[in-house]
Amino acid sequence: MSESTPVRLQPSPVVPGPIELFIAFSLISLSGFGGVLYWSRRMMVDERKWMTSEEFNEAYAVCNFLPGPNIVNFSVVFGRQVGGMVGALVALLGLLGPPFVLVSLLGLLYAKCGEIAALQRILAGVAAAAAGLTISTGLKMAGPLLRERPGFAHGVAIAAFLSVGILRWPIYWVLGVLIPCGIALAWWRRR
Repeated sequence: MSESTPVRLQPSPVVPGPIELFIAFSLISLSGFGGVLYWSRRMMVDERKWMTSEEFNEAYAVCNFLPGPNIVNFSVVFGRQVGGMVGALVALLGLLGPPFVLVSLLGLLYAKCGEIAALQRILAGVAAAAAGLTISTGLKMAGPLLRERPGFAHGVAIAAFLSVGILRWPIYWVLGVLIPCGIALAWWRRR
């Protein structure tokens, strides 16, 4: 890819319609207690095959830099890519609508029954499962990077992990340094 070529998703061989988009993002959001990254990747890449692993990683990386929740950004970006403004709105509604109704009902139920010990144990189990899904998805997303020959991208990823994960430095300061460094290294490598 040349430096003047923007990052774009390749057209999927299967283009979902508005109803398919709504159902897919509804399933992602309803499945994603504790996090939706695992479920969104599974739906888009593994089950529906609307994206490749690399396309998902690129789209998700772009969505990380946009303001707001990553999965909300992803639903709008993907929905618009495959269905224009209608696709973006349908994907967003599918992502946010069903959980809004469900969480409102669960909030009412929790207000009445939140002190029950069995419910506390269930919530602890859900939290552990969500942590496992997050780790699993992180490993799957690292796959394309691990297949490449080690280069500067690997060094930037390791520096980010060490700085935030091990040294516990503030993520905004780390990104404030690593993003310009990564851009400069990519520019220097391609010139």
